[in-house]
Amino acid sequence: MIQFLIKRYAILIFRREALCALVLWSTINPAWAKPIEAQITKLTLRSNAVLVSDENTGAVLYEKNADVILPIASLTKLMTAIVILDSGLPLDTTIRVENNDIDFERGSKSKMRIGEVLPRKDLLRLALMSSENRAAAALARTYPGGQSSFVAIMNRRAAQIGMTHSWFADSSGLSGANVSTARDLTKLVAAAARYELIRQYSTTPEVALTRFDSGQQIAYHNTNLLLRHDTGWNINLSKTGYLDEAGHCLVLQAKINGRLVNIVLLDSWGRYSRVGDANRIKQWLENRSTAKLGAM
Repeated sequence: MIQFLIKRYAILIFRREALCALVLWSTINPAWAKPIEAQITKLTLRSNAVLVSDENTGAVLYEKNADVILPIASLTKLMTAIVILDSGLPLDTTIRVENNDIDFERGSKSKMRIGEVLPRKDLLRLALMSSENRAAAALARTYPGGQSSFVAIMNRRAAQIGMTHSWFADSSGLSGANVSTARDLTKLVAAAARYELIRQYSTTPEVALTRFDSGQQIAYHNTNLLLRHDTGWNINLSKTGYLDEAGHCLVLQAKINGRLVNIVLLDSWGRYSRVGDANRIKQWLENRSTAKLGAM
């Protein structure tokens, strides 16, 4: 009897783990999802603030709490990239990572070593695709006038593109004082997508960079899982973000059914829910002849 109960328990554990693995894989790869999920008629999303819009017409296709001001974490780095590219600073100039670039407040991890030397363009690439906080900090530190001048330009640029409910406090997004709304971030996505390098760097799946001192190659990966797997997405621009107070965030611009769409997802409660929400939105748009404004 005891052996029978042990076997039954082992089978239940195996089934539970297999189900968890299937759910995760279906989230990342929508083609594996159940057929019923492809028949979405009404969006039910786990992100607390959402805005989906047509880039070419400006039409809002779906919104949820789109005007609520929230922390935006590393989505901040899109504005960091805009300021760097607008500055005209030479992208081939090498920059040394210093102690001042370390995140002492939150203790976030980094593959970048103190003393490492990289061209400005590689720091920009790593800030966008891998959300490297030390790279973003070094970019601001070496800007004329330093971090304070850099942040001032970030806020000036935000005002210029109509982000009237946004504020930037640093270049990395580590401060909870970097705030915006889903509606404002749609404007940021549209502005950032006009820069070829931002589109290229933010959608690079992975890259291996060689350290100048040792010749060692270090692999960096994109923080957006939709770009690291064959998911059927045609993504033009992407950025993820996470802080405890911001939740999991994702913005992207993608072509769906021939339509260029901006998607903003803020304060998603789970690690994979922002990816699941993006897939649900994609399926929703693909299965509607004319996407209409949704509300929740």
